[in-house]
Amino acid sequence: MTKNVVVLDYGSGNLRSAERALARVGAEVTVTADLDAALEADGLVVPGVGAFAACMSGLKSVRGERVIGRRLSGGRPVLGICVGMQILFARGVEHGVETEGCGEWPGTVERLDAPVLPHMGWNTVKAPADSVLFAGLDPATRFYFVHSYGVREWELRAGEGFAEPLVTWAEHGVPFVAAVENGPLMATQFHPEKSGDAGATLLRNWLGTL
Repeated sequence: MTKNVVVLDYGSGNLRSAERALARVGAEVTVTADLDAALEADGLVVPGVGAFAACMSGLKSVRGERVIGRRLSGGRPVLGICVGMQILFARGVEHGVETEGCGEWPGTVERLDAPVLPHMGWNTVKAPADSVLFAGLDPATRFYFVHSYGVREWELRAGEGFAEPLVTWAEHGVPFVAAVENGPLMATQFHPEKSGDAGATLLRNWLGTL
């Protein structure tokens, strides 16, 4: 059965690239800021490029943070991509300015400590053995990254009534979170829509969870 996926249009992100990549793996894709469509879709994709503060401002302008929260409270899948992953954390710090994020996960998005920024190009990741997103992919597989900021410390631990999320790591100067699988909420720091066949496999795996 074909799954309906909404790519949330809040003024940030590679909307058409995401639309094409999802359609390639069999999804019925709509790019829209319509809240009803975003709430009712089988899956919601939240893209994002640029600055954390600008993305949060854009997201709030279409009440996107509420849509994300309402979907997750009902166990409905959400996939964040690049800055669309970063804004799911509690806060972002850029040039000394702190911006509140969606707060779905604790943690801070901060500048990577690396000799060359942005981190732009292809990189391997270290995924947990039981990952769903990376199922069927060789550990040497590379994904396309372009960012200067990331989450360098994972702060959420397992507690009573919930399992610890699966966290995938990558390294550029320092280790940083490359992907998270947390029940209905999943996210990648890299761009699966720009990662060729490897990205298509990951998106197909995500669609399989819907």
